[in-house]
Amino acid sequence: MSFHAQPIKKGMIKRVVQVMWAHTMRYPWTFLGLTLSVCGLIVSQVISPIYYKQLINVAASSGGVPLPETVHILFVTLGMIGVVKGGAWVARRFRGLFMTRLDSRVQADLAMTAFSGLIRHSYRFFSDNFAGTLVRRVNKFENAYDAISDQIAFNLFPGVLVTLGSLYVLFKLNFFLGLILLVGIVLFFVFNIGFAIWKQKYEILRNARDSEATGVLADAVGNSTTIKLFSGYRHEISLFRKVNEALRRARFVSWNLHELAGAIQAPIIVITELSMLGFAILLWQRGILTVGDFFLIQMYINTIYERIADFERVLRKLFESFADAGEMVEILDMPYEVRDVPGARHLIVGSGGITFNNITFAFNEAHPVLEQFSLSIAPHEKVALVGPSGAGKTTITRLLLRFHNLQEGTIAIDGQDIATSTLESLWDSVALVPQEPVLFHRTLKENILYGRRDASDTEIIGAAKRAHCHEFISQLPNGYDTYVGERGVKLSGGERQRVAIARAILKNAPILVLDEATSSLDSESESLIQDALHELMRGKTVIAIAHRLSTIKEMDRILVIDGGRIVAEGTHETLLGQKGIYQKLWGIQAGRFVD
Repeated sequence: MSFHAQPIKKGMIKRVVQVMWAHTMRYPWTFLGLTLSVCGLIVSQVISPIYYKQLINVAASSGGVPLPETVHILFVTLGMIGVVKGGAWVARRFRGLFMTRLDSRVQADLAMTAFSGLIRHSYRFFSDNFAGTLVRRVNKFENAYDAISDQIAFNLFPGVLVTLGSLYVLFKLNFFLGLILLVGIVLFFVFNIGFAIWKQKYEILRNARDSEATGVLADAVGNSTTIKLFSGYRHEISLFRKVNEALRRARFVSWNLHELAGAIQAPIIVITELSMLGFAILLWQRGILTVGDFFLIQMYINTIYERIADFERVLRKLFESFADAGEMVEILDMPYEVRDVPGARHLIVGSGGITFNNITFAFNEAHPVLEQFSLSIAPHEKVALVGPSGAGKTTITRLLLRFHNLQEGTIAIDGQDIATSTLESLWDSVALVPQEPVLFHRTLKENILYGRRDASDTEIIGAAKRAHCHEFISQLPNGYDTYVGERGVKLSGGERQRVAIARAILKNAPILVLDEATSSLDSESESLIQDALHELMRGKTVIAIAHRLSTIKEMDRILVIDGGRIVAEGTHETLLGQKGIYQKLWGIQAGRFVD
């Protein structure tokens, strides 16, 4: 198992900023309020040292014998400091109010954007990506906004304002004092930005090792039963020790580089501070500066470097957050493989005739699954597809549902090309009972109701009875309000299958696709379900995939698929009379093994 972390792709930071800015600007007044409150807070921090300087100068000029006028001025100055501090308190409270309002709304919007953009991707997309990874990307996407906005609102933007305000005051006080501070700040930022860019490869390596260790841990937890059955404890512990040690070394290097950055930053700060104070002493000696000016300079130095001292960490957090958000933005910018064409029409299904006309489909160009494949299914005809695994049976049904785009040919329902019909109207017209139904981690009622979300309780129970799942549901302590667990794990395979059939019964679509719909059932349950399926199939066009041939004997037509082609077709009795794949499969399943 290996993980290869990549640096942020070129232009991705710009793209992330565009997406997040567009969502932020949905709330312009809240953003304006946040900006003004931050500016107000910083203005108070820049003005405050000026009043402290005045306080010290007035006290120092009294010569140790304070006059009433001097005391009055001191109290007035103290009052102004109180006003400034009060203004800072008000600005800080408004900043918190606007920040929480903006962050909570934008994060919710980003989550909705990510979910709606993600869920519309194709069947192939979800087959090629781990569900857990996609969920993590959505969560990291919305959390990245919180991290980025915090770094900007609490560190970068205030740091820039404080620096500019302090430089302005110091340049007004003395040009060379402002220049010394400016040179120190420039050196500080040049070093930090250059060091952060150089250090990024080590951060990428650390993140890669972190992902590798997380992957090994998740893989072991997910396969805990396999580890027990194959005595894999020592092997897994050894594997995790290896990746965990690699993570430790990567962290050690990354964290030590952070300490190195701090070790180099400190001399820049100290040299700038000592240079300013040394030059201030010379100016004081010449009577240009006062004692209060020393205090003013020191406060500005402390305020500025308090804001920028952790600049390397701020940059690192921003890089990480942009990388986290970039993973989801990349998906949002990815074009949908299967989508409605411009001007797509609503599919109207009447009788339900289906035509596959010279279709060609391949997952990759070198190995076509179907090539120039044609098939006509009459309205209300029940057709079964049989054949060896990998013959293309399931692919035929997935193409009917337009999970993939064709390379050539057309598929039509009642003469309407499904490629020019809306996906929603197509899926509304077809009910699928898959081989391995996956249920929502919701109640049994909600899972059945997914077939038709406006159905009444009576209709839900009726569908459950026809699918023969009402019996086991009614015996549960919470009945239809029982949660089925993630992917339906609290139910047996047969129970999940019957719930899926109940859902299809409730949907009552004119076209029905059965993909091994009885494969997870015992013989008794299969007999009950067969009755329900016969009733469900009445008046519908049906395509059924089956390996258990006993379930399709009564179909109107059986098609034998091999290598993506129809190699035989007919009724059960007709195909048994031919020496071919069907007879061989039937002989094996009936117990008469054929050489």
